[in-house]
Amino acid sequence: MSRDHRKLRVFHDAYALTKALYKHTIKFPREEWYGIRQQIRRAAVSVPTNIVEGSARKTTKDSCNFLNPALASACEVPYLVVLASELGFLDASGLTVLKPASQAVVRQLQRLSTEMEAILLEELAAQSRLKSEARRPTP
Repeated sequence: MSRDHRKLRVFHDAYALTKALYKHTIKFPREEWYGIRQQIRRAAVSVPTNIVEGSARKTTKDSCNFLNPALASACEVPYLVVLASELGFLDASGLTVLKPASQAVVRQLQRLSTEMEAILLEELAAQSRLKSEARRPTP
């Protein structure tokens, strides 16, 4: 069953975070273009991308498999934001915007992942019950 990623608040927040990260990292020093700037951008882009791809999958199990890398990438972003700030690549306004936004996306994805795993467990239990009933002899 395909899901619509556009109905997920976490998708919209991750997408907005990605655009904000691009805006705030545009003036990173040239020597960091292929270092921390590239890493933070790739991590940020990975989050909504994996949400979209997971939402397009037919089964809950496949969908869950894409939430894990989305969450892992989302967890990278707050760390990289703080690191970029401490290294002087990101100004205070960037830190003020990006840190709470990235932490919010992590929390939302954790909740979504937990909810999807619960749905998956319910589906697996229902499948197991159906198989057990199918094996019972009819009276």
